[in-house]
Amino acid sequence: MIDVLVVEDDPVAAAAHALYVQRTPGFRVAATVHTCADALRRLDRARAAGTPVDLVLLDLYLPDGHGLQLCRTLRAAGHGSDIIAVTSARDLAMVRQAVSAGVVQYLLKPFSSAALHDRLERYARYRDTLARTGEATGQDEVDQAFAALRATPERSALPKGLSAPTLEAVAAVLRNAEAGLSSAAAGAAAGVSRITARRYLEHLVDIGLVVREPQYGQVGRPELCYRINPQRSAP
Repeated sequence: MIDVLVVEDDPVAAAAHALYVQRTPGFRVAATVHTCADALRRLDRARAAGTPVDLVLLDLYLPDGHGLQLCRTLRAAGHGSDIIAVTSARDLAMVRQAVSAGVVQYLLKPFSSAALHDRLERYARYRDTLARTGEATGQDEVDQAFAALRATPERSALPKGLSAPTLEAVAAVLRNAEAGLSSAAAGAAAGVSRITARRYLEHLVDIGLVVREPQYGQVGRPELCYRINPQRSAP
């Protein structure tokens, strides 16, 4: 079994990530923590007990520090756990820093269970490729290990019928809004229909990045409005 430490400050997202990990054969959740300090303590205890964590699923925006600084601290302390970053940070400079800090995969939020499942399966194949002892037989064996880890997923990372560009457009509308928006207002701003916008908004709610709440008018039924989850520390 591959032991995974989930490091995520949002309780809803942390629970979802842990559930995704548990549903992937060959993986189990060692613990779920919400800060850099707790992650370091948990990894120290696991190593001292002789059961080091294999993989850290790491949010980069944490309340007591940045995930990349935690990566550097772990390496300096001799921790060998591999790290998959899960973050909203799309800055390519951040991606470059993540690679330098030892991050083996970089998964952008929002993502589906299928996307994380795919990354975990690829990570397992990467570990299997390197499980043999001794030297590589040649360049092909080294290339095979990296290919297992880096190859582009063949299947969609989103639920059927949803596209990444439209999802990002709807999410961007909410990020730029000063208050909650109805599905009709979000759709109009994103250039899609109300029904289409609602599908994407509900997906964002399901993965914990957006919250919905009723907005009461003077007459009639309350209208559902959507806004970015205030517990998210990432932009």
